[in-house]
Amino acid sequence: LRLRERIEEVGKKIKREADVVADRTGRRLGLVGTLNTITPCAACKLLRRRCSQDCPFAPYFSPHEPQRFASVHKVFGASNISKMLMEVPESQRADAANSLVYEADLRLRDPIYGCMGAISALHQQVQALEFELQAVRAEILKHKYRQASAGVIPTSHAALLAPSEEVSMAAPPPRPVSSPPPVLGSSSSFIYTSLDSSSTTMNHNNLYFGRNNGEW
Repeated sequence: LRLRERIEEVGKKIKREADVVADRTGRRLGLVGTLNTITPCAACKLLRRRCSQDCPFAPYFSPHEPQRFASVHKVFGASNISKMLMEVPESQRADAANSLVYEADLRLRDPIYGCMGAISALHQQVQALEFELQAVRAEILKHKYRQASAGVIPTSHAALLAPSEEVSMAAPPPRPVSSPPPVLGSSSSFIYTSLDSSSTTMNHNNLYFGRNNGEW
């Protein structure tokens, strides 16, 4: 009986020790898991600080892309980045972070002009496309003018011109009318009338004086 009691006590001790070891190992594994889940973002890695759950950079600067925050930090600085992100509404912070990264990359590539260089290049592209569009429109107008000059007449105009063409084909063209003789002007008629009147007056005078001479 004593041996059995000793064996049971030894078994209980072994179980207790096993449970204690299991609890300790479980706690260690749990701590390791929590440390692995909370990985520092790119900003906290660069700044060498702990990344908390309320980190303003963690949602926008992934630890897998450290160059994004490095370029932004070099141009703007960490404090300015956090201020600009906090001034923007939460729904627009991702777009704001992307725009900051884009502007920082351009500023590092072109320290003099930065974004203005890209903007001017885009303006030049727009102007070139507008010139091409104007040239295409001019070609379209030329093509339409060529079609119109080649005799391409709409159906409505053709229907209006069809009867006149049939009449001209059926009936020959009229002969030219001879011009009437020239009519004398008012001055020539006045001369003829004055001559006739003078001749008649002369005849009357001759007859009158002749009769008188015969009587005398």
